[in-house]
Amino acid sequence: MTVRKVSATGTIQQGNLRVGPPAEYGAGAKGVAVALQHVQKERGLFKTLSTLSHMNQEDGFDCPGCAWPDPDDRSQLGEYCENGAKALAEETTLRRVDRAFFAKHSVEEISQWSDYKIGKSGRITEPFILRPDSIHYEPISWEEAFAVVGTQLRALTDPNEAVFYTSGRSSNEAAFLYGLMARAMGTNNMPDCSNMCHESSGVALSETVGIGKGSVTLDDFPQAELVIVMGQNPGTNHPRMLSALQKTKENGGKIISINPLREAGLIRFKNPQQVSGLIGKGTRIADLHLPVRINEDVALLKAIMKGLLTKHAATGDVLDEHFIQDKTQGYAALIDDLASYEMEALVTQSGVDRALIDEAIELIAAHKKIIICWAMGLTQHKNGVDNIRECVNLLLMKGSIGKPGAGTCPVRGHSNVQGDRTVGIMHYVSPALNKALHQTFGIDPPTAMGLDTVHCVKAMHAGTAKVFVALGGNFVSAVSDTHYTAAALQNCSLTVSVSTKLNRTHVIPGQTALILPTLGRSEADETQGQRRFVTVENSMGKVHRSSGRLTPASDQLKSEPEIVAGMAHAYFGQAAMIDWLRLGSDYSHLREKMAEVLSGFDDYEARSKAKGFYLPNNARNGDFSKLPGGRAKFTVNQPADHPLGAGEFILMTIRSHDQFNTTIYGLDDRYRGIYNERRVLMIHPEDIATLGLAPHQQVDLTSHYDGQLRTAECFTLVPYQIPRGNLAAYFPETNVLVPIDQYARGSHTPISKSIRVKITPSN
Repeated sequence: MTVRKVSATGTIQQGNLRVGPPAEYGAGAKGVAVALQHVQKERGLFKTLSTLSHMNQEDGFDCPGCAWPDPDDRSQLGEYCENGAKALAEETTLRRVDRAFFAKHSVEEISQWSDYKIGKSGRITEPFILRPDSIHYEPISWEEAFAVVGTQLRALTDPNEAVFYTSGRSSNEAAFLYGLMARAMGTNNMPDCSNMCHESSGVALSETVGIGKGSVTLDDFPQAELVIVMGQNPGTNHPRMLSALQKTKENGGKIISINPLREAGLIRFKNPQQVSGLIGKGTRIADLHLPVRINEDVALLKAIMKGLLTKHAATGDVLDEHFIQDKTQGYAALIDDLASYEMEALVTQSGVDRALIDEAIELIAAHKKIIICWAMGLTQHKNGVDNIRECVNLLLMKGSIGKPGAGTCPVRGHSNVQGDRTVGIMHYVSPALNKALHQTFGIDPPTAMGLDTVHCVKAMHAGTAKVFVALGGNFVSAVSDTHYTAAALQNCSLTVSVSTKLNRTHVIPGQTALILPTLGRSEADETQGQRRFVTVENSMGKVHRSSGRLTPASDQLKSEPEIVAGMAHAYFGQAAMIDWLRLGSDYSHLREKMAEVLSGFDDYEARSKAKGFYLPNNARNGDFSKLPGGRAKFTVNQPADHPLGAGEFILMTIRSHDQFNTTIYGLDDRYRGIYNERRVLMIHPEDIATLGLAPHQQVDLTSHYDGQLRTAECFTLVPYQIPRGNLAAYFPETNVLVPIDQYARGSHTPISKSIRVKITPSN
């Protein structure tokens, strides 16, 4: 067998770095101009603009980017943002990865490219296989590709030797069918991208309010009196959220931003669909910014709650005592816990000036309709579950759950990551789901918990998991501990990627590797001349349809349900009790079966064809009766504990503005004033001086956990307003520093936002 010399990170290539002042607003005319530049480069302006007019519209297709919901009164000017336009440009690019491309470029060569260059290679045109004795992918027919998958899966001695990973880009239909296939085989090894991002949210919310989803809808934002945005950069990661925050401000609401970095989108928003957004000053978003130290949110929230208790003792009208008494449990333990902390110690630990904290206390005390929004800045820490539970504590004290204009708002990343989980993509066991699957399909799903993302990687590394199948995603660049993860994938006998475009995971293959090309969201999904639609769920629990319009990039592409059904049919054979091929081709029939299995999906087909529907949400309705004790739960949580050695810092990994997850659109981070380079390290100017280094000097980063040293080389120091002792750098370049064994208690989410590192000058 050929030993392939591939790189998990690519050759380090640095550009001509330019640094300017950070932006003071998000979107505006500049955002429109940059979006148009991207679409012109990938497909052409006219063609892409006509397609953009259908994105996020009722009769159109869902954006392949983030999961922010669409308003009922959609704008006819366009219901998309700058990064949504970039995402569509990437998907509809005219570049092609075809048989000539793979004949010219080996996996060894491609692996040396940057993630940016790999991603810009283009759309995959037909199925490809990398055989054990080769370093070049070659074409393979769909029939033979499915046969390879079926043969390899049947060769396993235990179904738990297979791993079925899911990315958030898949549809509800594809994800349901994928989960059905895995369970029918006999495994719950269904890791998904939630494991790496909002798993901490799901664990914390399920425990405290009885549902692992947020409780608010888009209609709550205009009614909110106060919105607190924590550990989140909506201007880059969820730009359409700024329109919702604008409505909060227009109706007299206030906004608090809590984040180590002061982000442009939370300073001011220039709505490009309004004259004031194009030529005026736009809307001021955050009334108050609290520059908390990385992962010191629990200390900050405890300080705020202590301040609220003091004010309530004096006035009696700050907290909602009626709600606390009637709807919650555990309040006395919370009060005792808060009493055990000294206010000044909490203030010092948070890193936020006491005067700013007092301002926050005044704002929170004065309002009752409060929404707390958060993203990975809270979840990707060892105490990520604690962070979310402490947010819930604050909302419960104020009675701000289960009423209009108030509640929890975890802001999900990829466009259907929440829907995947709803329809059954999970590694843990749901007795109710198992029972429904048995009743509908006659299968006996496994009753043993499967492996999440981190533990699937460990199993592949140990050789106990041997076949890896990915429904979307760029696994090796998304997961922590890049070199360890790459070695794990290469241990597999087979790796399978269902993908639209080339990414690094394709060139970190198992002994045999398959790339199965699928339709993009924007492309027409037709069979026998009839257009089909799929459904997705947004981050606020609404299920709606998505129907592409463009001619597919190749006539060899299949839809995700068809690909999943093809793999299942190849494994189970003609004698299978489930008609996989019909389920994969007849989406209406598939949705009928899904409605039989899934709670809240009654009349699925008809409601999807209409305006969509919200799934049941007990917390939204203020109903906590199914929780133990029948009440929402206050919890006692510990502040972060980051014992730093001499010369150590806390590093958080972040996205640039030219990036969505592991997809890199360009090399600029316009909002932070960083251009033409990604290997940069944001650091406080005084920390540069203390280290005896100079701005723009080249440095290496190292993390040292459990006796193992990990290194990320060649980063340029960029002076930045970030708390002392804290650092920020982009992923996936810094994922190599995150140990596979360091993850959140209770959720196993990697600690990608709080890594202990040292800085040394590059040689």
